[in-house]
Amino acid sequence: MINQPSAKSTARDVFSYLLLIAMFIVGVVSFLALIFQYVNIQFPDQLDYWWREGALQVIRGAISALVVSWPVVIFMSIFIGKDLRTGEGKQNIWIRKWLLHLMLFVSAIAIIIDLITLINTFLDGEITTRFILKVLAVLIVAIAVFWYYLWELKRDPTQTTRVTMWAATASSVVIVVAIVASLFIVGSPSKQRDVRLDQDRVSGLQTIQSSLVEYWRTKEVLPENLTALEDDISGYRNPVDPESGEAYEYFVTGELSFQLCATFTTETDESSKDRYTTPVMYDFGYLGGNFDIWSHAQGRVCFDRTIDPDRVKDGYVY
Repeated sequence: MINQPSAKSTARDVFSYLLLIAMFIVGVVSFLALIFQYVNIQFPDQLDYWWREGALQVIRGAISALVVSWPVVIFMSIFIGKDLRTGEGKQNIWIRKWLLHLMLFVSAIAIIIDLITLINTFLDGEITTRFILKVLAVLIVAIAVFWYYLWELKRDPTQTTRVTMWAATASSVVIVVAIVASLFIVGSPSKQRDVRLDQDRVSGLQTIQSSLVEYWRTKEVLPENLTALEDDISGYRNPVDPESGEAYEYFVTGELSFQLCATFTTETDESSKDRYTTPVMYDFGYLGGNFDIWSHAQGRVCFDRTIDPDRVKDGYVY
């Protein structure tokens, strides 16, 4: 006579299966996000100004999620597998059957939607390399998930098998390779800190630049130094270097021209040069010229700016 699992054991099983499936979904989604952004970087869309920075943020998040979720998936799979082999009646527990069918359903839907999207895009004449790679990634992952859970549903869990070990090993190797490849793009944590510091420096220079334009608009003359921009009433203070705390350098080079200088730790990535920021807009109009160019090398870099009086008047472009 087969002993039915106790209520306490069932509650533990429910928790185990829910944790396994939740972490599995997180892992699969994070892996696909990692692959998608890797494709975006290798085949960039030139119409997207922010494609690289957005991709790097997604990659960092996906790596963090994978590093935490996938070891949990492997551990819970081993734990549940041992429990199935030793616990009588566990293979027929409702939560196991329900979740196996759920994963089959989700993976089948993913395959169908993926193929529909591929055919629709092909008929629309918008097939690109990056699109094909993304569709292929989703298709491979969805087929692999469908096959594994279909096998899991049919097999006798009381029998020892090497398939689960092979699946765990193969998936872990693929994920590790994807993470290592992505780290070459993202860079080390220390490099990322330097990049963020340089981004803060650019943001500070942009703020000062806007203040200088506003100063010229109201007084039609450039200030002799940056201290003239500070206002005790409004509380405005010029940004300073986020690491050293020193003021940025400012030089008047002509009646309508000036120079802003800062010392950077990193060099602007080649793929984002001349697209480092969106075009600088003053109120309702664009300043034009080189006001929106912030590409920089490593070390001390100066940015030359020349105000066009015809473009800066009451905040409108003329």
